[in-house]
Amino acid sequence: MRELFMTSRPISWVNTAYPFAAAYFLCIGRIDWIFVLGTIFFLIPYNLAMYGINDVFDYESDLLNPRKGGAEGAVVDRSRHRGILIACAVSCVPFLLVLGIVGTWQANLVLLVSMFALVAYSAPHLRFKERPFVDSLTSSTHFVSPAIYGVVLAGGSFDGQLLAIMAAFFLWGMASHAFGSVQDIVPDRAASLGSIGTVLGARWTVRFAAAAYLVGGALLLFTDWPGPLAGILALPYLINVVPFANLRDEESERAHAGWVRFLWLNYVSGFFITMVLIWYVLGR
Repeated sequence: MRELFMTSRPISWVNTAYPFAAAYFLCIGRIDWIFVLGTIFFLIPYNLAMYGINDVFDYESDLLNPRKGGAEGAVVDRSRHRGILIACAVSCVPFLLVLGIVGTWQANLVLLVSMFALVAYSAPHLRFKERPFVDSLTSSTHFVSPAIYGVVLAGGSFDGQLLAIMAAFFLWGMASHAFGSVQDIVPDRAASLGSIGTVLGARWTVRFAAAAYLVGGALLLFTDWPGPLAGILALPYLINVVPFANLRDEESERAHAGWVRFLWLNYVSGFFITMVLIWYVLGR
């Protein structure tokens, strides 16, 4: 159980559960059993599957990566791999069956895309994580699709403002994945793995991440008040990555310090986004 807990990356649970919960609640206006079920699913089973599959099929490269073996990724002995994959299936299938029964075909399609992206990122033969640029697109889908699913499951509709919010969120996800890949450039190349970082190199990957954060924040400035306040939250992320804009590939591991700040920055940003959402709910 301890290994499964570490494999699921508990520090990142909120990054998938919160988008679903916020989107569903804002659309339906109440907390019901579907809200609770979906939130629990995207909190633990979804993350166990996403990171468990990754840890199993990235085992060889993770052995070469000095940052693996803790909160940022478990390195579990091969003898445990089959058990991890079974646990992923056992924890997810009951939730998926119930959600599939209560959801519309549109909601089920979004959930299917979300689960496909989760598997395709790390699973053999697909390995989207080794396809530069597709890796960042897929990783962002992991975090944005729960929010889209929450809207569709609740029967919400997508207007221009909601599309701008989702696009900003998607750019945040791409930027975050791209920046995270920088610290792994050396071990990824040593393991012959491709990524947006190994292709663009450290400095241009960081610059891409900075541009994506900036554009994502700018998109929120075109939403109704208090939406533009959330756009300001792009600035701390921008400030976090800019110092690495001239980083050389051979010293790319220095970006790890920025990645650690990013992990905690998410919690600070989440607090302020919650305040903005409360303001929005009270004002409508």
